[in-house]
Amino acid sequence: MWKSQALVEEGKHHLANLRIGTVWKESMPSEDGMGPGFKSKEREIQRSIQSEEEHTKVNYMSRLRSSSVEIREKGSEILREELLKAQKELQLKDEECERLSKVRDQLERELEELTASLFEEAHKMVREANTKQALSEKQLKEAHGKIDMLQAEVTALKTLVITSTPSSPNRELHPQLQSPSKVVFKKGHSRNKSTSSAIVTPAPPATQVQPVSKECKEVDPVLFEEFQQWKEEPTLDKTCPFLERIYREDVWPCLSFAKRELAQSVQDAVENNTLSIEPAAAQTLPLVKVSAIECGGPNGWRSQIITKCALTGLSKACKHRIKLGDTGNYYYISPSCRARITAVCNFFTYIRYIQQGLVRQEVEQMYWEIMRLRKEIATAKLGLYTDDT
Repeated sequence: MWKSQALVEEGKHHLANLRIGTVWKESMPSEDGMGPGFKSKEREIQRSIQSEEEHTKVNYMSRLRSSSVEIREKGSEILREELLKAQKELQLKDEECERLSKVRDQLERELEELTASLFEEAHKMVREANTKQALSEKQLKEAHGKIDMLQAEVTALKTLVITSTPSSPNRELHPQLQSPSKVVFKKGHSRNKSTSSAIVTPAPPATQVQPVSKECKEVDPVLFEEFQQWKEEPTLDKTCPFLERIYREDVWPCLSFAKRELAQSVQDAVENNTLSIEPAAAQTLPLVKVSAIECGGPNGWRSQIITKCALTGLSKACKHRIKLGDTGNYYYISPSCRARITAVCNFFTYIRYIQQGLVRQEVEQMYWEIMRLRKEIATAKLGLYTDDT
């Protein structure tokens, strides 16, 4: 680079000298005032100047060419070095990108595995919770059954104790009072004096033993086939043959009340699992109002809540109230309506458990459990229920 600049400066200096020679030539005297010797010298000077100029030009051009070649070579070397440097940097960046992509893929795999494990653990916890809930509900139902049985036994014992008095003892509680055989006197026989004064009471007629009835069961083939088809793909769609029959024969008649609009809302809440039943707290009940009576509300601070049932419109001892969904409206219901609603809720709860895969029983056992729940619905629909509250 510096060499080319020096050549350029030298060329400029030489051109300046040429200009000086030209000026000197113009300042010389004309040909008329000079001799032939002077002219020959002048021609020699001009030839030397021209030859020197040509030589200078040739040298200048050759130097320019050599300097341009040298500049090109240096420039190509510099560009080659920069290209190699850029290629190395690009290779380093590619390696860094590849490393980061591997790290990203590893993090994505770990995140997917963690998410899958979390979902699996959550589903496992839900299944365990549902199983425990089903087991607890079953145990609670069995406990209620045992309590009902014990209460019935206690009631029967109370009845026997009440009917047994000293004047007329109950012979079933005191079997020693029962005579082994009747004393029969025939005509023509004399009485013993020792027994003549005794009062002989005839033995009461023996009670007729009632035969023990045994409950028999027989599978309905049509209904069982519909249940098997439903069990293959459990669904809550009421249009399937199995549920359509139960809706038509049990659910709709059982949830049919005088207040049709509220009855339809109750049925929708039962199907959507958004209905809640809770005991009516007498301590927190407000005084009676017209709106409360129309909605089945309480009427005062009495221990037994006598009010209009929201579903039947009849004045009953309403011990429970229902709430539909997330609304804040409560409707007081009679024990009969509560028994009908709970019977249908128990049926829907069981078929939901079957749909979720929580029931681990044989198909026939599940069928008979559904028949038992349908029996409870039919019994409650006829107005027969157990007042366990």
